[in-house]
Amino acid sequence: MDTGAIRHIMVVGAGTMGTGIAQVLAMNGFYVILCDVEHSILEHALDAIMHDIDRRISKGKLTAEDKQTVQKNIIITPELTSAREADFVIESVSETPELKRDIFARLDQLTSPGVILATNTSSISITAIGSATDRPEKVVGMHFMNPVPVMKLIEIIPGLLTSQDTIDTVMVLGRKLGKTPVEAADYPGFIANRVLMPMINEAIYALMEGVGTVEAIDTVMKLGMNHPMGPLALADFIGLDVVLHVLNVLNEGLGDPKYRPCPLLRKMVTAGQLGCKSGQGFYTYDESDL
Repeated sequence: MDTGAIRHIMVVGAGTMGTGIAQVLAMNGFYVILCDVEHSILEHALDAIMHDIDRRISKGKLTAEDKQTVQKNIIITPELTSAREADFVIESVSETPELKRDIFARLDQLTSPGVILATNTSSISITAIGSATDRPEKVVGMHFMNPVPVMKLIEIIPGLLTSQDTIDTVMVLGRKLGKTPVEAADYPGFIANRVLMPMINEAIYALMEGVGTVEAIDTVMKLGMNHPMGPLALADFIGLDVVLHVLNVLNEGLGDPKYRPCPLLRKMVTAGQLGCKSGQGFYTYDESDL
């Protein structure tokens, strides 16, 4: 597909990632149909986008004209049937295989046959998602990093039946968004999470075993390994529930005990200590941090 023919892009899911993806698409001149089940979620997403745009304007990184462009380029809808108007779709709902497969089956019926259906999954098999459609050659992973407007990487993951034309198209689209697309194979966790999650998990084990305090572990990794953020702070930022989910996917998909989630991580998630979004994780957060 010629990316020049892609003008209207539907983003399914208006959570943190979907909101960021919609913002980046709109900032780069695409018309965005942002879809979620509730108007309140969609309104919150628009508010978050405008807040970030205003912050960038105050820092001199964007102009009032840029804000008008973004406002003009995004429409919101709770109706998945609006996918009929889309030239491309990016799904970004919660990491639940059954939910994603159901959405892709519906999108397969709603969109034109040539439309590429991309998923922002961070760990779920692209092949499995594509098998819910009659166009697996048009199904591909586009794993954006959080926060989407800042992070330059997109992992591009083809499923077993994804065509080269589809891969080439999403690679070009990624570059049009100012990102650096990197192809990864369809194995659990792809590249990013397969490398990152065991590091975070080991940091949690080190904390549980008393090897170091939260601050000591994060400081060692920041100053000793030149990481911009320590692994425990990063886990809080990602969400401890998300970390646990991805580790479970790695553990089950690869069958290697090195991916076994740390018991302390399981305990914290059970207690509702999920990191930044709950106000308590390895660190404590107030509203100014969120």
